[in-house]
Amino acid sequence: MEFVTVALVEDVPPGSVAAVEAGEEAIALVNLDGEFYALQGHCLHLQGPLGEGRLDANHYLTCPWHGWKYDPRSGKNDFDLAIQARTYEVRVEDGAVQVGLD
Repeated sequence: MEFVTVALVEDVPPGSVAAVEAGEEAIALVNLDGEFYALQGHCLHLQGPLGEGRLDANHYLTCPWHGWKYDPRSGKNDFDLAIQARTYEVRVEDGAVQVGLD
């Protein structure tokens, strides 16, 4: 697996979401209470930009277009667990957030 640096830790504070790219892939990078998670960058509903979404009080990443919600830890949709966004392995090294690509 190849890891690609997508952001610096300080660029994505706890409770925030950032739209980043790893190689040619759009990624929604989430900082959930100091832990980083990465999901595909587009909602499974109508391809809304998940990287522009927000975390709700229950820690779901909410798509800004139509409100579909995903658990950033697993990618699972909140109302239909059969729907799952792609997730990526994330690591932090020397202040850099890196996403693993197959």
